[in-house]
Order: sequence, then structure tokens, then C-alpha cells
Amino acid sequence: MPKNPDASADFVAAIDLGSNSFHMIVARLANGQVQLLDRLREMVQLAGGLDSHNRLSESSQRRALECLARFGQRLRQIPPEQLRIVGTNTLRQARNSADFVTRAEQVLGHKVEIVGGQEEARLIYLGVAHSVADVAGQRLVIDIGGGSTELIIGEKFDPLHLASLRMGCVSMSRACFGDGRITAGRLREAELMVQLNLEPVREDYLARGWQVVTGASGSIKAIQDVVVSEGWSREGISLEALRRLRAALLDIGDTAAIASRWQLDPARARVFVGGFVVLHGLCEALAIEQLQVSEGALREGLIYDLLGRIRHEDVRDRTIADVISRFSLDAAQAARVNATALALLRQVRGNWQLRGNAAEVLGRAAHLHEVGLLLTHDQYHKHGAYVLEHADLPGYSRDDQLLLSALVRRHRRGFPATAFAQLPKEWQRSAPRLCVLLRLAVVLHRGRSSEALPEVALRVAGRRLELLFPPTWLDAHPLTRADLQIEAGRLRKAGFALRLRSAGKLPAPATASASA
Repeated sequence: MPKNPDASADFVAAIDLGSNSFHMIVARLANGQVQLLDRLREMVQLAGGLDSHNRLSESSQRRALECLARFGQRLRQIPPEQLRIVGTNTLRQARNSADFVTRAEQVLGHKVEIVGGQEEARLIYLGVAHSVADVAGQRLVIDIGGGSTELIIGEKFDPLHLASLRMGCVSMSRACFGDGRITAGRLREAELMVQLNLEPVREDYLARGWQVVTGASGSIKAIQDVVVSEGWSREGISLEALRRLRAALLDIGDTAAIASRWQLDPARARVFVGGFVVLHGLCEALAIEQLQVSEGALREGLIYDLLGRIRHEDVRDRTIADVISRFSLDAAQAARVNATALALLRQVRGNWQLRGNAAEVLGRAAHLHEVGLLLTHDQYHKHGAYVLEHADLPGYSRDDQLLLSALVRRHRRGFPATAFAQLPKEWQRSAPRLCVLLRLAVVLHRGRSSEALPEVALRVAGRRLELLFPPTWLDAHPLTRADLQIEAGRLRKAGFALRLRSAGKLPAPATASASA
């Protein structure tokens, strides 16, 4: 029977909650290829709603939620695993971003991720690389958002060097052209701000070099439209065209007149000068004489990254392998802990309702639980948690890293009942249970022996656990028994009751032989 061409399984979608604009694209998978079916864009200008305390105003949130309600109608038939929604710089900065994300998820009916600057840059490069012709050698990609600008050097489909600079078309326009006036002094002030932001990475980028430069963003597309319409450039954007545009902006002298002169959307016209200053400053400082413009950017990158996950080519798995290699972790021990943790999970998954991506989360935590050993042994769980929370981990959102960090932080020693209170609500019930499984696997492999464990059965009823071992095995391994008894005492403080028993014997409660 032929496959239904309208089946939801054929569709994927991505939403980019940018600082200036919200974008959504819907695509269909056909014969292994991606066919873009629909694009929606609204200039919400979320960054414009940040007050002096970095809090999003109620009016800006309401404007954004109204946009998402319209987007949400288009998503009703798309399964959650075939959709990604990410927030960028403004949601990274906003002190009340968690409140907005909760409201956005209620409107959309889907999870919203906030990605770090490095991850945003990686996704932008992926979208650009799939949207333009391939070139020999390295490509520099520039993306000017509302609150940040990403610079990425890559080759083929692989980003090699990434930087996220805290300047964008909205933030620059607000800082230097807030009342709409364009003067020579204000332009020089804005250009100096660009140079200051670029200074820490400029020499490094110049030393790396590139063969072609590609711009990707609404600001860059608008600039291209203007310079082409004026006849200053035939295709793309040249440095000479930018210099002529600078002179024209000084002649105009007011952002209100930009919209009528170049038929720009009024919302785009209000942030046009800020975007121009960023691009012009980058081109001058990095000696960029010409750049092409890409239609693809972050949302297209999300689509291709999502396809990788669907096809089991998840960049997050490559990230785990890279971290294991970089930190010289004991891969054999990590594999042992991972195998046991997942075996325990399979036994309790139904009773504990650990569905979705629980196995992936637990497996990654198991592989990385010793990452802090590079720094010290005594407190390595704390150091590992810090590394995982703050490192740039390609493929991971901020919440992903927070969850991974929390599991590693609590995989040994103290396990208070409040250990996971800082996590998003969706994980507060399942994270402690995953952590219990990780802790048990770590204890069972504390001896780091290559000797295979026996068949261990785990039964659970709520927060009551029972570990069953073959007859005489616990008697033959008194050190493991003692470790598990200590662990039972620590789990008790988190509200879990662990009992040990050998098959065929009456169960006896486990008691802690040492304090937590």
C-alpha cells in the first residue's frame, strides 16, 4: 500500500525565537530529501522588550505569545519528536525567561529550548551550509541577530570555529539610535562598539582565514536588497557598497525616513541602522571585500540537526565521544556503568513511567559521570557537574546541560531530597529516579573489574526498591554488599527505600554501615 503523502510522519518543523524575528519553517521528507513547504516570519522584536533590569515587559511577551498562537495552528499535526523550538540571545539574557518559556509552551503545546551562543552558531552554520553552493576550503558565516552576532568558520558541513558576540541589530539600534537620529558622531560611537566586541577574536579569525564569506539574517538580506536596488552591488554585498550606504544613511539622518526611501517594513527600518553598523564594522575589521547572502540560517539548521536525530546521526553522541577523548576518561568503565544502568532501566521503565528519551539521558550521564576526575578525585562529581553545565556541548540546549550536570553531581555521596528542584518541571519527577539507577550502576562497578556482573533483578513500587542477586553472590562479594548498604542509607535521605536480597532467601532490609 502506498504511503499516505499527508502522513504526519513525513513532516518536520522548526521555530526560531530570535531576538528580532520569530521564524517557522515546515518541511517534508521525500525520498531522503528535504522539501521546504512553508515559511512564516514575524518581527516580534523581543529584544526591544528588555528593560534596564533585563526583564521582558508584559507587552513584549504578549506580542510574542500572539505570534506563537498563530504558529501553533500550523504545528497541530506534527509529532513532538519531529519539531524543535529554540530561543536565542534575548531569552538567554532575560531574567524572567523561564516564565515566558512556560507560557510559550502552553500556547504551542511543545517544549521550548534555550540554546547557548556556541550552539546557536553551530546550527546557523549547518543551515547555511545546506542552503548555498559548496566551496573548496573554508567558509566564514556571519549572522546578525537582534541581540547577538555569530561568526563561524567551517568547511563543508562541519563548523570548525565559533564565536557569539553580544551585539545585534536591535541592541545596537537601541543603544546608539534610540530616538531615530543618525549622525556622524553616533555612527562613530556605534562603530567603536563593534570594534570593542570584535577585538577579543579578531586576530584569531584573521589567522585562520577563509575562501568565501556568507551572510545569513534578516538584517543582511535587507542590506542586500538596498544596495542592489541602488545599483551599488549586482549580487551579494560589497565593502564599497557598504561605504556608499553609510554615506546615504548620514544624508537621510533619521530612521523613520529609511522605510519610505527603500520600501522597508517599518519594524525592519527601525533596526536597519544597527544591523548595518555591525555588518560594516565586521567587514572593515576583517577585510571582507565581498559576501554572498544565504536564505538558510538557524531554522534550516534546526531542521537538518533534527533529521540527524531522526536518522540516529545525533551530534550529541559525537559530543559525548569527543568529551570522553578530551578528558581521557576510562571508556571501559563508562561502558560498564552505562550497560548496567540501562539494564536496570529496562526493568523498571514501566513501573516508574520513564519513557521518551530517558534511556538517552541516562546513557549520556553514565558515559560522562567521571568527567571531573581530570581535576581531582575527592570532589570529582562536583567538578564534573560544573564542567557539564558550563562547557560548550554541541547539540545540547541549556536545559539539556543542566539535567546532565545534575545527574553527574548527584551520582555519588550526598543525595538530598531537593537535589533536582532547580530542573524544569518535566524532569523533577523522573530525574531522581534516573539518578538512583545511575548511582546503583556506579556502586556495582566500583571495583572497576572487567568481570561480568551476575543477573541482577530490580523491582520497584513507588519509591521502594528491591535488588535481587543470585544465591551466595552477595556473600562472596562482601565489599559490594557493604557499598550497597551504605548507598541504601544515602538513598533513604532522598526518600527511597532500598532492600537487598539473594534469590531464594527471605528479604531483609538493608542498613547503612557508614554515614552519608
